[in-house]
Amino acid sequence: MQGVILYGPPAAGKDTITTALRDLDERYQLYSRLKVGPGRTSGYRMSDESTLEGLRRSGDVVWENQRYGARYVVDRPSLVTGLSAGIPVVHLGQRPAVAAVTAAVAGARWCMVYLWCPREVAEHRIIARRTGDTEARLRAWDATEPLPEADLTMNTAELSPHEAAERIHRHVLADDAAEAPQARRSSASSS
Repeated sequence: MQGVILYGPPAAGKDTITTALRDLDERYQLYSRLKVGPGRTSGYRMSDESTLEGLRRSGDVVWENQRYGARYVVDRPSLVTGLSAGIPVVHLGQRPAVAAVTAAVAGARWCMVYLWCPREVAEHRIIARRTGDTEARLRAWDATEPLPEADLTMNTAELSPHEAAERIHRHVLADDAAEAPQARRSSASSS
């Protein structure tokens, strides 16, 4: 089970690179976080307070944050489903979220990618989206810390989405190749 975490500030290219990954290999699928609240609905599993409360009670909330007047949630059942079905691409913007997601599913391997671009580039991209919340997104951009432990770091102002996706894909394939002999040894020793 392997997934990809695209970590970075708003407008760093997470959506665009996820699309480019999917174009390279159908196994890459956007992990749709649960969302409770207003705003953009595309790419989210829209939900309500009672569903979220049920996940909390069962201990299945891996990560929850509030931004732009809404709550965003990574939950264990959908993460396990995504890891079992392909290579989920999880979008995150807080360092503690990365630690929570990577620890959430035993045996899962994660390629952590830190996407970044200069603030001026992000501002231009945010304005072009016409979401009407430029200042809030720039505040989130300012609050997003670097991720020094990332497997890959990319300035998306210097790479095309296809180039970025190719680098990520090569890293995932190399990780798969390195894992295969170890899995064979483990299975042989347990026989």
